Amino acid sequence: MALFQLQFTSNSITARTVGRDRRALAIVLMITILIFGGLGSRLAYLQLIEGEHLQQLAERNRIRVIPKQPERGNIFDRNGKVLASSRLSHAVYIWPQAPKNDTWETTRTRLASILKIPETEIQQRLDKAGYNSPTLVRIARDLSPAQITALAEYRNELRDVEVYIEAVRNYPNQQIAAHILGYTGEMNDEELAKKRSEGYRLGDIVGQMGVEAAFEKQLRGEWGGQQVEVDGTGQILRLLGEKSARSGRDVHLTLDLELQKAAEVALGDRQGAIVALDPNNGAVLAMVSRPAFDPNIFSKRITPEIWQQLQSKQHPFVNRALQSFPPASTFKVITTTAGIESGKFSPNATLPTYGCMNIGGTTFCDWNRAGFGRLGFVGALAWSSNTFFYQISKGIGESTLIDWTRRYGFGQKTGIELASEESAGLVADDRWKQKNLNLPWSVGDTVNMSIGQGFLQVTPLQLAVMFAVPANDGYRVQPHLLKDNEDLKNWRESLNLKPETVRVLRQGLRQVVSGGTGQVLNLPTIPPVAGKSGTAQAFGKQAHAWFGAYAPADKPEIVVVAFAEHSGGGGGKVAAPMVLKVLEAYFKK
Repeated sequence: MALFQLQFTSNSITARTVGRDRRALAIVLMITILIFGGLGSRLAYLQLIEGEHLQQLAERNRIRVIPKQPERGNIFDRNGKVLASSRLSHAVYIWPQAPKNDTWETTRTRLASILKIPETEIQQRLDKAGYNSPTLVRIARDLSPAQITALAEYRNELRDVEVYIEAVRNYPNQQIAAHILGYTGEMNDEELAKKRSEGYRLGDIVGQMGVEAAFEKQLRGEWGGQQVEVDGTGQILRLLGEKSARSGRDVHLTLDLELQKAAEVALGDRQGAIVALDPNNGAVLAMVSRPAFDPNIFSKRITPEIWQQLQSKQHPFVNRALQSFPPASTFKVITTTAGIESGKFSPNATLPTYGCMNIGGTTFCDWNRAGFGRLGFVGALAWSSNTFFYQISKGIGESTLIDWTRRYGFGQKTGIELASEESAGLVADDRWKQKNLNLPWSVGDTVNMSIGQGFLQVTPLQLAVMFAVPANDGYRVQPHLLKDNEDLKNWRESLNLKPETVRVLRQGLRQVVSGGTGQVLNLPTIPPVAGKSGTAQAFGKQAHAWFGAYAPADKPEIVVVAFAEHSGGGGGKVAAPMVLKVLEAYFKK
């Protein structure tokens, strides 16, 4: 029965479902055709339409670029002593594809812990590079031995992390000449946007100030690298191509390292600057600014704490040798020049001096409040009589005085290679005063200017150029740092001074030291010196102290200008001893 029932049931089903089976088969066949048709269409689209793009993506995943940083060119002083070079260190890189891995969060956390940097900083670096970039991204450089050991210990956990040896900047003399040399650092987004067309890329190290920035093109070098094929785990299978990195060119400066060190000691911890240059061609022999910094700190990551410490030091990155201040009585060199060259005063002219003078309704006094009797130009320079030069400026007028001030180079940049950091200073006139103060120029402004006060602003470097004029018989030199051409014709131009003007200037500046306000420099340990002091008033603060000098007085080889910002003392007492130390170091050699 059972067998029958089974047979009956079977026959009954077969008889009733013949048409349905065919319909089902047709449906299945149609579905199959649609599926394979869709797959075929998709494959055709991917191959024909997206094929090139997908191939590029596959190549990016398969082919990677290992960059090789060029070694930056060295910087030497005029005698071949190293001022800046490179040393080998370890740097950490990550493949941009790393965030696509399941283990990325663990990798990032571990890496941040070892390197002592925030995870967000690591992520930001990779985000900037882009995850399809075939090039490694630097995360940190100049690793400590402990960090290198830790990275090795966790190598299995840090699959997408690479450690390479590369060169970092080294300044063997620490903060010596820091403002001249500058420092190097990784480019920010703004710098990269400007320099990308020049071949720069994310992570590049560039000069940030000083010589490092001014001679970036010479020092930079050219990147090299390796193109490699990797497997799915990131292991290198074979080398596809290689380009050697090309080192940057060395730069030789006019600086004298030993003289620079002496100038650093002379300035000490005072806020201010010292400049020494060759008066015959403008070669800068030393340039010091305080407060200073150690450029080596920028070879590592600058933490917010370190940056805050640096900023608390009264602007340590400002090169005060290139910033402007009132020059005070040192400016009387120009007032003397303008007086004689105008023809309104003979080189031998004498004038009475006074304790005070009423000029234009305002009382202007001499610094000793008693006057010095009758003086000529030489004596007025030696004793720095204010009332003498008040009368000179009144006699020649503001236009003549301003004209000679500009001929000496004031109110414009000197032409030194550090132009981006240099102030032009200020030589005010009636137009400037009307525009900025809505007031006309007055005789009081001319009188103030004659002794280096008022609106006048001058840099220590500009003042060194001024002292070079009487030292080299009337030429304005262009200060420079690159020691590649010491031809005098390329670095100076004549002011066409009368011989009598140069004679008076040299005699007056010599008497400043032999019997006037600069007698601290009148010592047998150094050749005869000529110079001039200055004490500049700073409203609401202590005065600035200046002293500029050249030596030997009869055949000058060196000009030195010392500036002490808000020192509160006179130029002869505060700044002149600094000049003495530099001159002693120079002539001791």
